[in-house]
Amino acid sequence: MAEASRGPGAAIALTCQGTTTTLCLGHTDRTRHTPVTAHTRFEIGSVTKTFTALLAATLAADGTIDLDRPLADHIPALLPKEPHARRITARHLAIHTSGLPRLPPGLLRRALPHWYTNPYQSYTPDHLATLLPRTRLRHPPGRRTRYSNLGVGLLGHYLTHITGVPYPTLLHQRVLRPLGLTQTDDQPREQATGHYRGRPCPPWLIPALPAAGALRSSTHDLLHYLCRLLDPSTAAPASLATGLRTVLHPGPGQEPLVWFRRTAHGYPLYFHAGGTRGHTAFIGLLPHQQVTLTALTNSGAPTNRRFAQAAYALLYHHCGGIGSESAGSRSAATEAPARPAGQS
Repeated sequence: MAEASRGPGAAIALTCQGTTTTLCLGHTDRTRHTPVTAHTRFEIGSVTKTFTALLAATLAADGTIDLDRPLADHIPALLPKEPHARRITARHLAIHTSGLPRLPPGLLRRALPHWYTNPYQSYTPDHLATLLPRTRLRHPPGRRTRYSNLGVGLLGHYLTHITGVPYPTLLHQRVLRPLGLTQTDDQPREQATGHYRGRPCPPWLIPALPAAGALRSSTHDLLHYLCRLLDPSTAAPASLATGLRTVLHPGPGQEPLVWFRRTAHGYPLYFHAGGTRGHTAFIGLLPHQQVTLTALTNSGAPTNRRFAQAAYALLYHHCGGIGSESAGSRSAATEAPARPAGQS
């Protein structure tokens, strides 16, 4: 909370073995008319990717997709033309090993006029479809891990192509509605006003890559989401319950889908951070300790890095104390939370 105290507002929820503590600070904008509550909606940026991963895992569980089948069998026109690209699978996209660059091709030129407010807003699906085939891979699929907004955004397009349903509708039908997440969607309605260096920002728009960073949510919804990840047994339908289990535990020797995993004092710690120009989000969980953490604030730079690092440190503390892992807390807090979607 101290890291968010200079911004307009924040909401944090910590669950430990069935007991939840929720703290809310400040207001939804600088007018100070509306206090932040557990139901205040914030832009969650790259935390959206965890929902995309769950959607993919759910569709894989009912046989709609095969995570290990090449995308070239379905969407060859959206892939780079070089031969290695024909090997890219949905799993490669979900674990950031596709070789695709971090940002979509041609984004920087279109983003410059809106760089400090809404850099993705002028980059449309048509731009992506035109420029992506000309993109060069950074390495062959599966060789290295390189975080890619483009990769998870492309995963959303793949799921839309397979099902014939737009990403926001598909996510609502298969994940959000079954989980009862009524305050989570991609619409900029009734949300806290974002702030970048203390100045109000317009709502974040990312039309070409909604699966990578378009969602808004509340502490209430994200807390419920994390608790379902801890215990998927009551989720329905069965494919969603399977998806909730496999997104963090795909199988022996396999990486979680989208989520970052660290070992803290011998236990697995899962987390993801996200950011837009005016908002910062962090979610994490410790399955063995039955601990979850949700942290949201309607402030972007320069708050985002410190806020995400403080959230990670708080979560890590519940594994037995900060500092006893040689570089774990520092590396995890700087590798992923410091690079939310839209901050590149």
